[in-house]
Amino acid sequence: MSLTFKVGRGSAREEREIRLSPAQFVMLWPATRGRRLHKTRYEIPWKKLKIEVDIYHGRNHGLMVAEVEFPNHASRRKFKPPRWFGREITGEKRYSNVRLARE
Repeated sequence: MSLTFKVGRGSAREEREIRLSPAQFVMLWPATRGRRLHKTRYEIPWKKLKIEVDIYHGRNHGLMVAEVEFPNHASRRKFKPPRWFGREITGEKRYSNVRLARE
């Protein structure tokens, strides 16, 4: 189990992850009541990158989001999304995990 959070905004965010023991998770979980997301994540290898597809459940049912993490800015600039990607939503606050969990 891990606690993951992102630093920054837009397409150049840094993701940080902290490993949690089961006891730490049990202690922290109640603090998230009313601000939890329910989603299934699929990891898809694609052209030396990894596409993470999140399919949301519960009050966000029907929302699907694809995210690609890049090793550097050059690879991000060169990226051509697969045809099955929808419109770009990077930086749209309404699709942030914080907003999706609260609304």
